[in-house]
Amino acid sequence: MQNAKLIRYTAFSVCAALTTFQAEHALAAAHDKFFDAALCKPPYTMNSATEIYEAAEALATPDTSSLGAAIYKLQDQIGRDGFKSSEVFFASSAVGVLIEGERADDLAAKYDLKPETSDLLGASTKGYSRELPADQQPEPGLTGPGKVFVVARQGDALPGKTLLACEFVQDF
Repeated sequence: MQNAKLIRYTAFSVCAALTTFQAEHALAAAHDKFFDAALCKPPYTMNSATEIYEAAEALATPDTSSLGAAIYKLQDQIGRDGFKSSEVFFASSAVGVLIEGERADDLAAKYDLKPETSDLLGASTKGYSRELPADQQPEPGLTGPGKVFVVARQGDALPGKTLLACEFVQDF
């Protein structure tokens, strides 16, 4: 009888451990996707943005009170290359993460971003971007004329944070 209890307990423990490991692995994979998306890996498309949006929706409820964007607060902190975040950012044509601290200069140095020539009508006090190469741009006609950029921006609208995002900018 004792052996049967021990076997059941051991089997239950192994199943619980595997389930926890799988859940943690799935969560870590989702977190990696958020940073990948912010770095345009894969490049921004409606399909890639929808996939990331659905991953964020599965983890949190958005705060939509800021800049016309949806910001998802994650339960766990995520990070890459020394940058930390606990928030995923979605706007009409951008997906990214909000990096802790005013780190636009550091992000620019790490990801080879160049200073932007516009401050987006005062929305950013410091901004950097890098256009993706032609072979990573969306096919003409799928999104209208425009280009995809990796951007890093900080400003008064997001105090103490820096936006790192993949952004589609339409040509006008």
